[in-house]
Amino acid sequence: MEVPMEIDKGSHGPASTNALLQWSQWQLLDSLLPTGGFAHSCGLEAAFQAHMISGPEDLQTYVLHVLENTGSLLLPFVYSANMSPNLETWHKLDRMLDATLTNEVGRKASIAQGSALMRVAATVFSEVPSLKMMRSNSLGSGTVAFHHAPIFGLVCGLLGLDVGISQRAYMFITMRDVISAATRLNLIGPLGAAKLQHDIAIAAEEMSKKWMNRTFEEACQTAPLLDTVQGCHAYLFSRLFCS
Repeated sequence: MEVPMEIDKGSHGPASTNALLQWSQWQLLDSLLPTGGFAHSCGLEAAFQAHMISGPEDLQTYVLHVLENTGSLLLPFVYSANMSPNLETWHKLDRMLDATLTNEVGRKASIAQGSALMRVAATVFSEVPSLKMMRSNSLGSGTVAFHHAPIFGLVCGLLGLDVGISQRAYMFITMRDVISAATRLNLIGPLGAAKLQHDIAIAAEEMSKKWMNRTFEEACQTAPLLDTVQGCHAYLFSRLFCS
């Protein structure tokens, strides 16, 4: 699918267009982009209150399990949307993921982050007008839940982000958000969090390679305990995060 571009190339030609597009690609991964990711802990808060995490080693194990489950369950939706970034494919993937997610807390978190990402992308990335068109056509339809993983793949595809980089990027923002939640829960300090993120990168890359380039039909749950723990988040007496 060709990406409709509205950038004025001026006298610089395609090279200038590609350079400008890279700025949009980087912004998509910027933590300052208001997509709501930092309002969610991927079940970490519930796991902490359930005494599953008591130290740095437990935290590292938890993050690795989250990444493994992200790779097996959500990466196929990112890949499928990136490979075919159009309205029909996105809606199909959205419906499939909505039926696949098994706990209501995780499902609502996916919808909240996906809705925010689509709203931001349609507003900010004006060089891809099809994003605004797709969002407008989907709002109020009653058939689209706006789950995060397919929308992330869709936006990456329309911004011309390489399919491999798109999948690694999704793993990266998942790791970043969980470790950020751990910092705000005072499970680890900022310096320790930065070191943990760096140390986990090798394992994250191996997981990315393991689950990369799979179609949505191959999506599966590899960490059911995490799914169960996240589902308990709604029953916490006090909580800092939405999930």
